[in-house]
Parts: sequence; structure tokens; C-alpha cells
Amino acid sequence: MLDEKKIAVIFKAFCDENRIRILKMLATGEKCGCKLLEEINVTQPTLSHHMKILCDSGVVAGRKEGKWMHYSISPEGAKIAVHCLQELTCISSSNRK
Repeated sequence: MLDEKKIAVIFKAFCDENRIRILKMLATGEKCGCKLLEEINVTQPTLSHHMKILCDSGVVAGRKEGKWMHYSISPEGAKIAVHCLQELTCISSSNRK
């Protein structure tokens, strides 16, 4: 299991409406940062901030192509996030008092 700090970084990615919109857009496939910018109606610096949080979490991966960044859901990062949620919400007899 990951340490608490890494888990907090992962779940921070899910704690903003704009980041949820971005994740929903990326669920249909890779998107250029310019397309995300058009769709979520924020400034470029704000989009960069959101993308940094998403990429730092590992749930989103970015790749540079020319001057544009292209983003997609990271299957491995998503799997880790799901595993963290399952571990944190699993009730076991050893956890009961």
C-alpha cells in the first residue's frame, strides 16, 4: 500500500469540479491541452495548474508533441487510485474495536 502522502496526492486530483470535467473528457481518449482549454473555459495558467495536479497524481499522463501537450488517463495510475480507495474503505475484522 502507498503511504498517506501519496494517497493524498492521488485523491487531490479528484477534489475539484474542473479536474473532474477534465477526467470525463479524457475518458473518451487522449486530448490536446488546447482542446481541454476550449472545453472547460479556464485560463491557460489555470489549466496548467489542474494538469500538474492530475499528472502528479499519476492518474493522467502527458506527452509533448511539438508545442502541444497531449493528455490521457494512465491505466496504471487509475488502477492504483482504485486500489487505494478499495484499501481505505475495506472493513476487516482486524480493524474493528
